[in-house]
Amino acid sequence: MTDFYQPDLSTNPEDPFARDGDGNLVRRGYWLDMGDRSIIMVMVQGVGASLTNDQKKVHLADIGRSDLIDQVCVVEVLAPDE
Repeated sequence: MTDFYQPDLSTNPEDPFARDGDGNLVRRGYWLDMGDRSIIMVMVQGVGASLTNDQKKVHLADIGRSDLIDQVCVVEVLAPDE
């Protein structure tokens, strides 16, 4: 099964990342009603900012917005070894 972010629903039962027992996104309409720019903002500076890049990637793919992965996921740049 895909490793989706699992929010603590006891602290926020309306979390937009909540999934049902089958792994389906409960608040899918929340995401599908947003434009690309809004999704980028939510994932970078809003509720999705604390997710790992892998969690962001699978979430974006699940909502049909894989084309936004490069704009949402932070690329870690390593300094060259000296």
